[in-house]
Amino acid sequence: MIMQKKNVTILGDINKQLLGLTDQHIHYLSNKCLSNECSANEGLTNKNLLKGNVRTSIQTSSKSTIGIHQQMNTAFKAIKHSAQKAGIELKIASGFRSFERQLQIWNNKFSGNATIKNANGEVVDISRLSDWQIIEAILLYSALPGASRHHWGCDIDVYAPNLLSVGESLKLEPWEYQQSGPMENLSIWLTHNAAEFGFYLPYDCYRGGIAEEPWHLSFFPLAKQYQATFKQQTLLACLINTEIAGKKIIVDNLTEITERYINNVNTKV
Repeated sequence: MIMQKKNVTILGDINKQLLGLTDQHIHYLSNKCLSNECSANEGLTNKNLLKGNVRTSIQTSSKSTIGIHQQMNTAFKAIKHSAQKAGIELKIASGFRSFERQLQIWNNKFSGNATIKNANGEVVDISRLSDWQIIEAILLYSALPGASRHHWGCDIDVYAPNLLSVGESLKLEPWEYQQSGPMENLSIWLTHNAAEFGFYLPYDCYRGGIAEEPWHLSFFPLAKQYQATFKQQTLLACLINTEIAGKKIIVDNLTEITERYINNVNTKV
């Protein structure tokens, strides 16, 4: 059995091939100042990261902690220290995200219980869309469960709270990282310095799939391995046994989704 329905449990090879989970996979960092600085904290409350047959060394999780891959911890400390010397307080808005959490995000958006935004930050009226159009709208910013790079633990969404004005909250939208946006200096700094520490921007521009995400950093030494081991058939087996909204349309169009939204990314540091 690949996974149990309702209480999604991913087992055996699915863990290794799809989520990239390994022993001592996730390390938790304290992130105590999100409450009044960042509203974009989806995925920060995953206490129950994984149930199943894979051993993981997991430290206690809470709303004030964020998980990252153990093997990325040293590199993140280094890039954070370097940014601090440049006057930028580098923090993580979202790190490791479990399959269950990604499934919840997906189903809430597809059903209309959570808003979907377009590239201009405008709320999408899904009542006017077909199921396939809703799926495309979600995929602009939110990955399919099982296809999110956040499952790997080596992809993070970053921001700098000291660049926000008092009372200002982060939305994780492109304009914030562009010219005159509050995160402009962070974006410039990352462009010139991220590669030195092994990080790069997988969504550096819009390629016809996922929107530009100037906040999304990927740790190349790990990400290249997980990207290389991704198999569409493994994802298909996972989704077929999952209660995901829009399943039939997703399955029927999975090849296009894989080409446009999963493999269609920047791969250069």
